[in-house]
Amino acid sequence: MYAPRVNAAKFISRYLGEPHETDLGGEEAHELLATAHADICCPPSGHRISWADVYGSADMLPLTWKADMFVDFRGEPHPLPSHLTEVQRERAVRAQKLAVWIRSEAQRRNIC
Repeated sequence: MYAPRVNAAKFISRYLGEPHETDLGGEEAHELLATAHADICCPPSGHRISWADVYGSADMLPLTWKADMFVDFRGEPHPLPSHLTEVQRERAVRAQKLAVWIRSEAQRRNIC
């Protein structure tokens, strides 16, 4: 019997709850992490997936999951690719620092 596939992303809550969401950076943190992730994934030479689609797929995730895109299992930031422009690199470094902090703070608070 055929069972249609369901996109699980629409069932994932983007928000951790008001106290955690605000304390971890709120909407500004969401935007910085999603933008830096899209910059890293989409080189200027082009990519099969558009920058806007990569941004949108990252933007729907909770902050702790976004932070996990920038850090390894030890909480250390991943190396940045060489294709980033100076502005993108600066934004990615800020996102890495924020991601390291979010991940450590989330572990301290025992959330996601």
